[in-house]
Amino acid sequence: MKAKRIFATMIIAVLGGITAVIIYDSINDDEQVTIIQESSRMRYVNLSSQASAPSDFTIAAEMSVEAVVHVKTKAFREGSGNPLFDYFFGAPENSNEPRVVGYGSGVILTSDGYIVTNNHVIEGSQEVEVVLNDRRAFDATIVGTDPTTDLAVLKITSSNLPFLEFGNSDLLRLGEWVLAVGNPYNLTSTVTAGIVSAKARNINILRAELALESFIQTDAAVNPGNSGGALVNTRGELVGINAAIASRTGAFTGYSFAIPVSIVQKVTKDIIEYGAVQRAILGVTIVELDAEQAKNYDVNDINGVLVTGLRPEGAAIDAGIEVHDVIVAINGVKVNSPSELQEQVSRYRPNDKISVTLNRKNKKIQMEVVLRNTKGGTGIIEKEIEISSLGASFDKVTSG
Repeated sequence: MKAKRIFATMIIAVLGGITAVIIYDSINDDEQVTIIQESSRMRYVNLSSQASAPSDFTIAAEMSVEAVVHVKTKAFREGSGNPLFDYFFGAPENSNEPRVVGYGSGVILTSDGYIVTNNHVIEGSQEVEVVLNDRRAFDATIVGTDPTTDLAVLKITSSNLPFLEFGNSDLLRLGEWVLAVGNPYNLTSTVTAGIVSAKARNINILRAELALESFIQTDAAVNPGNSGGALVNTRGELVGINAAIASRTGAFTGYSFAIPVSIVQKVTKDIIEYGAVQRAILGVTIVELDAEQAKNYDVNDINGVLVTGLRPEGAAIDAGIEVHDVIVAINGVKVNSPSELQEQVSRYRPNDKISVTLNRKNKKIQMEVVLRNTKGGTGIIEKEIEISSLGASFDKVTSG
């Protein structure tokens, strides 16, 4: 009797389950259901504390906002000495009243007041004001600019200022959390979070000759006014300077781009020390190696960048590098795109010696190359006092 009762209960349960499936199937007849089958064998992955998502970003945010400043620029429309500026903006009736022409962000690098921002934030300005997070305002002087990387260095007279420590942008991993800190739409001390989406990204936004683009791409929200602000890791270290967004409207729509601190550190150090960037040039014209080119040039390993041209009397040709060589590494660091090669070379100064690893006819070769400056020599380039109104070449050049 007891066995019959148990058997009856089991039948009811099975029928109930079948009925539920039939009802669910009839309700969801129009929906396409995808079933994901998981392997019974579990795989374990070791995640470092750096890669895993932190519980919150408060420490990094609090460290960052104190060292990120609001940059406001002013210019006189008359008597500026800049005919291009006067042409676009006209001449005011009262030349004693400056006109606010722009705003952005900046990052304090030293306790005595050196600040990095974007070149496009302060370009064309006669007066620059820096407002700290505690609302103190200072007049700033422009120490130097570098249109090829869109960076500029400002200086304010103060001491004991909060500043950000340099991190290591080379160690950033795809998917790693980062914070963007700045002043979008004139809103001070704004922090947004996102992940690193890509590295060494070239978006062809800089129009200067020998432009250097090797951006960190993130999905942290960045808007107008964030330019020159900080990109920091979860330890509050500076890993980039926010510079651009991918947008058709001018507002953030998904991706932002930051100049890696590996470039920022070198450029700002040069400007502070020399007043101008000491840009090292390898003297090659390069393209990314793809499968079709590898087949055409009988290259077995599709890694590196293909040399398509050499600068006359440049560093590369003097060292013995040839057209159709494939550069695979600079000082042991692999390079697989023109942006990666340019970023590596940009860390050095003219007259520095680097090791270049080549693939020539499927044989690995190492060469020592002494880098040159932009004028073809190995000496220090002094800061230019006179700057033309137009000041830039708009030819697209991919070289390193």
